[in-house]
Amino acid sequence: MRELAQALMPHLMVAPVLLPLLAACLLMLVSERRHRTKATLGLLATAANLVVAVLLVFWVKAEDEPSAFGIYLPSNWDVPYGIALVLDRLSALMLVMTALVALMALLFALARWHKAGAHFHPLFQIQIMGLNGAFLTGDLFNLFVFFEVMLAASYGLLLHGSGPARVKAGLHYIAINLAASSLFLVGAALIYGISGTLNMADLAARLPEVADTDRALLHAGCAILGVAFLAKAALWPLNFWLVPAYASASAPSAAVFALLTKVGVYVLLRLSTLLFSDGAGESAGFGGAWLLWGGVATLAMGAIGMVSAQRPARLAGFAVIVSSGTLMAVFGLARPEVTAGALYYLPVSTFAVAAFFLLTELMDRSRQSEGMREQAPEDEEDHLPFSMAELELAQGTNLDEDEVPLVGRAIPAATALLGLAFIACTLLLAGLPPFSGFIAKFAMLSAMLDAPAVAPVSWLIMAAIITSGLLALLALSRTGIRFFWAPVDRPAPVLRVVEYLPIALLIGLCVLFTVSAEAVMRYTSATAAALYQPRLYIDAVMGARPLPTPTNADRLGVPVPGGVR
Repeated sequence: MRELAQALMPHLMVAPVLLPLLAACLLMLVSERRHRTKATLGLLATAANLVVAVLLVFWVKAEDEPSAFGIYLPSNWDVPYGIALVLDRLSALMLVMTALVALMALLFALARWHKAGAHFHPLFQIQIMGLNGAFLTGDLFNLFVFFEVMLAASYGLLLHGSGPARVKAGLHYIAINLAASSLFLVGAALIYGISGTLNMADLAARLPEVADTDRALLHAGCAILGVAFLAKAALWPLNFWLVPAYASASAPSAAVFALLTKVGVYVLLRLSTLLFSDGAGESAGFGGAWLLWGGVATLAMGAIGMVSAQRPARLAGFAVIVSSGTLMAVFGLARPEVTAGALYYLPVSTFAVAAFFLLTELMDRSRQSEGMREQAPEDEEDHLPFSMAELELAQGTNLDEDEVPLVGRAIPAATALLGLAFIACTLLLAGLPPFSGFIAKFAMLSAMLDAPAVAPVSWLIMAAIITSGLLALLALSRTGIRFFWAPVDRPAPVLRVVEYLPIALLIGLCVLFTVSAEAVMRYTSATAAALYQPRLYIDAVMGARPLPTPTNADRLGVPVPGGVR
């Protein structure tokens, strides 16, 4: 049985791409009026995607070395000519994070959003397919393909539910991403023209051998390619489109969009550690300063944006920018021990932001119900859940009219649950104890301080991370007061279990990261150690061989399978 599992696990690598693709095709065949059938099929496919992602994590983790890789050649062609899917600890982590957020967002959407427009479930599955493919692909061209698949689905999800705000933000979003896609193609074309390959491992191996006369043009292609990913990663000032788009999208779509910025961050980390490591010759460290200082600027502007935000949805959008800015600034330091803390921070911040996007929908809905409420009568006693005589008898004393509001009143269960979820999101986003947001920031800061000589730029990043947490706490506290404290007469919102459960589960995942912090940090430390040893990645990918078949046996120099010519 163990041998069978070992033989089947490599083929499971293609499941994160094929499973949502097949599910989307099947969902297209189901009538739009059969909401329950489509919801069941979509939920089963998304849950199966999570199971596959977890199995892949355990498969990679079970290997003896942190440099464990899984290589799958779907076309069965030699590397670097054929398509290659590469699974390592980093891509496995991203797959699990994507699967968890997608499942929670879909659960929330089943309350009502999946009925708000056509083809929600197929678009949702295609979005998952694009995300998974971007994390698994081993070459730039297929990265562009999955990049476009992901964006095409996000266009539809952003407009899901209609409305002028979504259409306006959607047009800006589409225009910016089309421009980024054009830059992607130009950059990839320049890189291919100089190096003759788009396979990441092959490109990393050839980079030190590029002629000096061609290196400037190669760097230009890498810079153009980097701008495309920096725009998706929400680097300032290329992130002006993000907050209006994410704040206008439906809550489940916005929760999934929190993953899209992580695609840009993932690619930047992957390419910077693979192509521009210390062994890259004259290209070593290329773009690192831009990533570092751009991340600091993004972190600062995102924190200022959180303070200026008046709507919870916009506050969540700026929280996405703060998360991306923190990751880019820390990755720009190019230190494995600091990167390990950032990789712990990455899923925690994503779960917290996704939960906050879902929570903002319920908060806005409760505020809208207040506006629909009739004006209160002049007689204040008619509103109290007790009479003045009963109150005086119970207290044994007479109360003045001004003292009545000081008496405590029962908080409706729905309001209390929303308030507790908001407090948890506040602690996570601000990085306060006892949750995993604090542990993540503490891990990054302590790793910076552990250096023999702390560089001035490290002090700047530490100050920016701490200050952004304080500003986030200020902004979130102000919003909490406005929604949960000031309106004492606001009616309790209608809260469905299927809407609150995903929020609670996402917060529960952050609590799980807190309890299992040591185990998670061991995983992220091993991941960071492998990232900064690019030769491990190059040898694993370039050493992959296709399976012998009657059509390639001669080329591979092996006996013809089955003895058939």
